[in-house]
Amino acid sequence: MMDARTEKRKTNSSKTGKEVSVGQSIFLGLQQVLAMDLFIPPMILAGLLSFSVPDSALLIQMTFIACGIATIIQAGFAMKLPVMQGPSFVPLSALAAIGTTSGIGAMIGSLIPGALLVALLGYPLKVFSKVVRKFIPPIVAGTVIVVVGLSLMPSAINSIYSAPGNFGENIFVAAVTAAVLIFCMYIGEKSQSKLKYIKIVSVILSLGIGSIVASFFGLVDFSSLGKSAWFQMPSLFAFGAPEFDLHAILIMAAIYFIVTIETTGTWFTVSKVTGEKLDDKRLNGGAFGEGLGCFIGSFFGGTPVTGYSSNAGIIAITGVKSRRPIIAGGVIMIILGMMPKLMNLIACIPGVVINSVFAILCVVIMMNGFKVIKEVAFTERNMLVIGVPIMLALFAVLMPADVLKGLPDIATYFVSSGTAIGAITALVLNLVLPQKLEDSVKTNEVTVHVN
Repeated sequence: MMDARTEKRKTNSSKTGKEVSVGQSIFLGLQQVLAMDLFIPPMILAGLLSFSVPDSALLIQMTFIACGIATIIQAGFAMKLPVMQGPSFVPLSALAAIGTTSGIGAMIGSLIPGALLVALLGYPLKVFSKVVRKFIPPIVAGTVIVVVGLSLMPSAINSIYSAPGNFGENIFVAAVTAAVLIFCMYIGEKSQSKLKYIKIVSVILSLGIGSIVASFFGLVDFSSLGKSAWFQMPSLFAFGAPEFDLHAILIMAAIYFIVTIETTGTWFTVSKVTGEKLDDKRLNGGAFGEGLGCFIGSFFGGTPVTGYSSNAGIIAITGVKSRRPIIAGGVIMIILGMMPKLMNLIACIPGVVINSVFAILCVVIMMNGFKVIKEVAFTERNMLVIGVPIMLALFAVLMPADVLKGLPDIATYFVSSGTAIGAITALVLNLVLPQKLEDSVKTNEVTVHVN
């Protein structure tokens, strides 16, 4: 009897995180933050919007704060699972199209209604869990992940080609940066010694070495660093007041739905790693936390947040399944976001270095999607559900600029995001194309296996 009570106390302790000390929580939380590459999406968005270095630094700063608040909400009060919230790659193309076409105010305003809608679907409506169970099987979730990586890749590659400076030097810097990242990822995956932890800091190492190489060609400018303060409180709507454009709001509402598909896959991964059941209450709580986090993030001008699957890998490596380090990580993100000098240092990293890392990350994102899809039976019907969205995403990404300019605003926003087209196509095809009974049974078996 004593053993049973002791085991129960241990289980409860694991859930609440009481077994992890404050010092351990801070260390593990910092490790989680370092593994997230939080600065990559805002830097890419800043580049697409042609922001100056100080404005880029401010966007990164606001993104850190938004993600910290969202993480505390999600892990502490909403979903109550060790889920880190970070900026999503999914909306970048659409946000850039809105920002360049209708202005930054319209871009910020487009974030607010969709975030509230996601939160309402969780609570008080409590319908989000039903939507997930019915409409987001692995074949859709996996295809969306593939489309995200594939549709963002051309942007990274084109940014390297079009970067200011000598073309040959830029290609050399990009190649060195990418080679360092690939080497660190490979060594970290294969090594059984302490070198396996090199994978966790692989992005930071590649950015650092890439920037050092770039400095020899005069591509690094630290002039803004000396002017920035060490500490600064965040300001609301730092990029201007929100403006509500109906077309922009509609496209971002569709994008939010795609972001929730992405983050649902992360929740299932975290659930599997921690051994915690992902029931309807947690799914609805997760949607509420995600929507509330995105809503608060819009006040800071940050990109929409999503659950980061990379953090589930750290939980698996460390074996620490407590929520305390995740909440500590949220606090650390807020503190880092109040340090403009650090954000300016990050913003000084040359675009060619950032985009070479981004290109490799797109490959990783895409292949993670294929890892999900490979569990699905490759019938002719399923190949259409997977292949047609990929084709249409490429159709959107490769559309000539002069054709794009002739479209209405809402079509421009939508077509500018290959992710939106691909994801919605996958969802629709999965619903309308008939499925044989035996294939349906196989798909249900796969769903249980993956989740």
